[in-house]
Amino acid sequence: MLFRSKKKQWWKTTLYWLVIILGLALSLVLIFNQQVKDYLVNTYQPQVTKSLVAKNEKKKASYDFSSVKDLNLQTVAAARAKKESINVIGVISIPAINLRIPIAKGVSNTTLALAAGTMRADQEMGKGNYPLAAHNMANGSKILFSPLYYHGKVGQLVYITDMKKVYEYKLYERKFIDATRVDVIDNTKENILTLVTCDATGARRLLMRGKLVKVVAYDKAPAKIQKNLSGKYTNGQ
Repeated sequence: MLFRSKKKQWWKTTLYWLVIILGLALSLVLIFNQQVKDYLVNTYQPQVTKSLVAKNEKKKASYDFSSVKDLNLQTVAAARAKKESINVIGVISIPAINLRIPIAKGVSNTTLALAAGTMRADQEMGKGNYPLAAHNMANGSKILFSPLYYHGKVGQLVYITDMKKVYEYKLYERKFIDATRVDVIDNTKENILTLVTCDATGARRLLMRGKLVKVVAYDKAPAKIQKNLSGKYTNGQ
């Protein structure tokens, strides 16, 4: 009888400490979730070259935006494990808000976890409507298009490049739209840039548009712009 009593007490004590340990582990995960996620995104720093872009532009991509999931730690970790499948085709920079991230083909979960994704299979830089989508994380995050949501303003200059040319756009519109407004990615006669990201609730979308104002060969662009476009990506900084 005494043995059974001691065994029961041992199980109670063991269970108690197990609950405490699991609780602490869960707390640490919750506390450092954002930091780990920021680290995984920020340390994705692919080198973009003319040859890489030419190679990746020929590859197929997914444009099913309805399948895109929230940017959580599991999604980012999975994307880092499959980073070779991300077809990087350029860089986008908005110097006024310290935003500089890679552009990749398509809107798969892997692509959008680490880059801005193209939203149509036939889009071309500098021709018609060039739409890009990227995640926005709440609470003032600096990941992906978060700076666009918090600091993007009409009048700011946006630069995109395929490493052959630099395309300069000037933002002229900022508004919120329903998530169902897929028409905003349709091609246009006017040469514009369309940037799309979630609002703070995730229910609607922030839309910002810029008009093409200048196109120059990459090696003819001002040194300051070349340096900006070739610098370290600003995710999480």
